Amino acid sequence: MLLDTRPVMEEAWRKVRASHDLDIPFASYERHLGREFGDIMRHLGVQEAQLVHETYAAASRAAAHLARQFPGVAEALHTFAAADWRLGVVTSKPLDRAAPLLAQLGCPFGTVRTPNGLGRSKPAPDPILMALVDLEVDPSAATYVGDMAVDQESAARAGVAYVHAEWGYGKPTSPAPQVFASPDDLLQLLCTAGPFVEGSLV
Repeated sequence: MLLDTRPVMEEAWRKVRASHDLDIPFASYERHLGREFGDIMRHLGVQEAQLVHETYAAASRAAAHLARQFPGVAEALHTFAAADWRLGVVTSKPLDRAAPLLAQLGCPFGTVRTPNGLGRSKPAPDPILMALVDLEVDPSAATYVGDMAVDQESAARAGVAYVHAEWGYGKPTSPAPQVFASPDDLLQLLCTAGPFVEGSLV
């Protein structure tokens, strides 16, 4: 919900299907966004996940130029930063692919947690909790912004307030969270005490 990487993912998955003779449409892959790549492969029943990941990663790097910022995201993040909020990112994208994309936003993130680090990946609470340790923020004082059911589950398990970014890729689940239609609407959070903004970049 920070950058629109769907064109990148679609191109990378096209390369995967062609290279590994997989008859799995992108829509099936997309349903599991937010999870670590190996976990997605398990859900899809894909064998030789490591080889598939190598193909996907190389294709993603080659297609990275197709990623675009969601309108208003950078402006909202800089407004939060100017208000002295501590901003962090939890993503299921490996650091070598996430870092160049996040650099486009020009925002001072206090932490970026990826599957390269310690702990379990989403939907486990580990990456959120470790990000909050990095930021020196208590879960009760944090807000997690996501766009997939796996984000909502991870936030609930971490004991962190969750809001759903409707401009992203997924739908919220039960119990119904607060939903924001656009990045501009996120600025309503400035009236609360939640210094943590998250993005899923798979």
